[in-house]
Amino acid sequence: MGTRRRARESAIQCLYQWEVTGASPELILQGYWESRDLVDAGLKRFAASLVLGTVAHVEEIDAMISEQTHHWRMDRLGLVEKSILRLGGYELVYEEDTPAAVVIDEAVELSKRFSDPEASAFVNGVLDGMSKRVGT
Repeated sequence: MGTRRRARESAIQCLYQWEVTGASPELILQGYWESRDLVDAGLKRFAASLVLGTVAHVEEIDAMISEQTHHWRMDRLGLVEKSILRLGGYELVYEEDTPAAVVIDEAVELSKRFSDPEASAFVNGVLDGMSKRVGT
C-alpha cells in the first residue's frame, strides 16, 4: 500500500476522532502518532495537512456535501462516511495536484475498508457530484 493511501487512512481515523471527541486536531494527530511505531515523515506530513485542511474548511465542505445529498441531513450521515466525504471534498477543492478521479477512487477504497459495502456507491456518487460542481 502506498504512502499517500496510508496517509489518507490515518487522516480518516483522525477526522473520525475529531468528530467524536471534539478535541483539537493537533492533539488528535499527536496522540495518533504516539500510538504508532516508525511512521514515515512524509506520511505524517501529508496526513496532517489533510486533517488540518479538512477541519479548517469543514463548514464549506459540509455545505458542498449537503448540496449532493438532497434528502440527507449531515447529522444523518454515519461518522465514518462523513469523515470520508469531508476528506474527499477537501482534496477535490484544495489539493489541486491530485486528479479528481484519484480522489474519488481513494475515497471509495476507504469506504470499502472502513464502512459497509453500500457506502462506497454513496461516497462515489456524492464526490462525483462535488467534482462536477467545482469543475475538477
